[in-house]
Amino acid sequence: MTSNSQAHPPNLLSEVGWNEVLARRCQKDLQKGLVPGRVTGEEKHFYRVLTAQGEYIAQISGKFLHGSGALTDLPKVGDWVAVQLLLSEQKVLIHRALERRTCLSRRVPGRELEEQVLASNVDTAFVVFSLDAPVVTYLLQRYLVMVLEGGIRPIVVLNKSDLCDCVEDVIRETREVCGEVPLVAVSAETGEGLRNLRSSIGPGDTVVFIGASGVGKSTLINRLYGREVQATTEVRASDAKGRHTTTWRELILLPGGGCVIDTPGLREFQVWLADEGMRRTFPEIVALLGNCQFRDCSHTVEKGCAILKAVGENRISPIRYKNYIQLSQEQRFLELARQRPDLARRRRANQLSPHKARRGGRRA
Repeated sequence: MTSNSQAHPPNLLSEVGWNEVLARRCQKDLQKGLVPGRVTGEEKHFYRVLTAQGEYIAQISGKFLHGSGALTDLPKVGDWVAVQLLLSEQKVLIHRALERRTCLSRRVPGRELEEQVLASNVDTAFVVFSLDAPVVTYLLQRYLVMVLEGGIRPIVVLNKSDLCDCVEDVIRETREVCGEVPLVAVSAETGEGLRNLRSSIGPGDTVVFIGASGVGKSTLINRLYGREVQATTEVRASDAKGRHTTTWRELILLPGGGCVIDTPGLREFQVWLADEGMRRTFPEIVALLGNCQFRDCSHTVEKGCAILKAVGENRISPIRYKNYIQLSQEQRFLELARQRPDLARRRRANQLSPHKARRGGRRA
C-alpha cells in the first residue's frame, strides 16, 4: 500500500470521521509504516479498532503502555490511533493515540480525584431522559456541564413520549433547567421525533448517548440503525428502572453515514474539573459574578449578592441557581483536593461543605 493510499483511506474510515486534518497529523506515523484507525470498543485489556482494511482486535504496544502518564492517556472509544497491522495474526498493535478533539469525562465514582474518559472525538451528545419518570434536574445539569466542558454539542432527548400525558408541560419545565440547549421529545416505540434526531447526525459525525439505565438509549440506537444492534431489556414496573443492558462503550457505524457511541447506564455522574462547562451551562449566573458587594461572596446568604438579588427578582431560575451552587461547591472541593489532599480528606470525613457560607467578607 502506498503512502498516498494510507493518507486517504477508503470510505470506511471517512464514514466515521477521518479527514484531511487527521491525515496531516498522522503523516509521521504513516512514514513509519503505521496506519490510522479508530477505537470502536474497549474490553478489559483488549480493544477493537477499525482501519481501512477492516476491524481488528488490538493491543497496546509496551512502549505506549509504559510511556502513558495516566489512565486517561490510554485509548478510549472514539480515539484515533496509529497502529501496526499484524495481518498474519489478524490483529493490530496500537503505538500512539492522536490528540483528542473533544472528550466526555466524569470523576471516577467513589474516588477523590481521578478522571474517567467515557468517549472521545464526539460531535454531539444526546442526553437522554425518560418521560415515564420525573426528569432529575440536578443530574441533567451535571451532564450538560461536562458535555460542554468537553467541547461537545448537547441535545436533551426526552424519550418515551408515548407514555406521558403531559409532554408539553415536561418540555416547558425542562427548558427552564437546560436553558438554550436544544431539546427534542421522541418515542422509540412509535417513531415520533426520530427524524429530528437522525437529522442531527451528519456524514462523518459521531454522537454519544448518555443517561441512566432504562431511559431507552439502546432502543433509540436500534431505531436509528434500522434493526436491533444493541440488546435491550424491559424496565421494571415497580420502580421504572432498567438493568444495565449495555456493559461497555461501543462505536456503531450507522447506515447512511455517521456513527453513535452507546454507554452503560450511569448510576451517578460526578463532575470533573469544568470551568468552561460551568460558564457555558450557567451564562446568566456567571455574567453577574463580578457584581456582588463582597469579592469572596458565596452567593448563598450574603447581603449585596447580585445573584441572590436576581433570583429574588425572577431573573434567574431558582432551580438553575440551586444546581449552580451545588456544582460550584463540588468544583471548589475538587480544586482543594488537587492543592491540599490532606485537608480535602478531613473535610470529606467531617462531611463539611467545601465552601462554608459567610454573611460577611472582603469588600470588592
